[in-house]
Amino acid sequence: MRILLGVPGGIAAYKALEFARLAVKAGHSVRVIQTPASLRFVGRASFAAITGAPVLASEFEDDPSKGSWPGEEPGLHSPISHLALIERADVYVVAPATANTLARLASGSAEDLVTTSALAAQCKVILAPAMNGLMWDNEATQANVKTLRAREFEVLDPGAGQLASHGEEGTGRLVEPHEILFAAEASAAGAEKALAGLRVLVTAGGTREPIDRVRYIGNRSSGKMGVEIARAAKQAGADVTLLAANVAIEIPSGVTLIRVETAQELENAASSAFGQCDVLVMTAAVADFRPVGVPSGKIDKSQGTPSLDLEPVRDILRGLAAERAPGQTLVGFAAEFGNGVDRAEAKRASKGVDLMVYNDISNTEIGFDSELNEVTLLTAEGRTAVEKQTKQAVAGRIIQAIAELRAS
Repeated sequence: MRILLGVPGGIAAYKALEFARLAVKAGHSVRVIQTPASLRFVGRASFAAITGAPVLASEFEDDPSKGSWPGEEPGLHSPISHLALIERADVYVVAPATANTLARLASGSAEDLVTTSALAAQCKVILAPAMNGLMWDNEATQANVKTLRAREFEVLDPGAGQLASHGEEGTGRLVEPHEILFAAEASAAGAEKALAGLRVLVTAGGTREPIDRVRYIGNRSSGKMGVEIARAAKQAGADVTLLAANVAIEIPSGVTLIRVETAQELENAASSAFGQCDVLVMTAAVADFRPVGVPSGKIDKSQGTPSLDLEPVRDILRGLAAERAPGQTLVGFAAEFGNGVDRAEAKRASKGVDLMVYNDISNTEIGFDSELNEVTLLTAEGRTAVEKQTKQAVAGRIIQAIAELRAS
């Protein structure tokens, strides 16, 4: 895939370097164009080193590659720079799309190579905004975003959190480079929004069951797999709600977040939202037992080792499955130690879910705290192995399986 990356002048321009690196690593051919202002933040030599291609920053400079892309032989003549690259691009990504860039594109202005290329684009154009929160919230910016989306530009929602200005927080952070790449790949492939119009409820993380006001029984689940599934479902066009149990990692933009801590809180939140969802993906690692008679303060260790009475926790997924409505799709996760695929299949059948995702947590290269996972998808029709790869890629495969289940 040929990705043209346009880099305007914003402090988040350094993240465009990571996007270019990820895109090249994924096997895509990347060319970069910059505005003169962006050169104040990131030099063209950095992009050239990553992509293996010259970088242009003006409509009036010649392209040493004569409009060719990495891996191609240079052309025989020098084409018009702002037309040569965009006319053969499969997707055009503008990151960071500053408030000024959005305003100029909304008005049809073409003052530099980045904006002239956008106006000449016949491919999908993806804009990844980044700016101060006050600028993003400004009525003019919001009107420009509305205008651009009406013209079929894909404007990604910026993230929320700490901004570039010291001590400031708000909405306006550039979404992470791998999210931008995900959107670019989906757009260039002409990918159908497989879950468009559906409401997806995802649980992630691990519950904590209090022993006293300080201590708790917990597990090692980080929530990474569930967060990636929420991200993939959002990218597939779904309206996503994420029930996050003690998750400390960044939540994807555009996902409705509800934080919980205990199994009971998770059950209450899931029960409340379940009736309105089309798809439930139960990724969270829920405690099987919890302490009985939790004291209101802290247990004094000087009194000796306390005895701990435990009681079983209700199986949330089994309970929700018993209340499912026609048309709902239920997905569970079975983390087994050792070869437990048969146990996972038995869980799928007994709990009455459509898809059970099995993974072997005895493998230290996958699962807890890892960026990788390797799973087997279990349905009534059979088993499908998903080889070891990033959790982001595994999440995409799970979303694809859900779409196939609903289609059949």
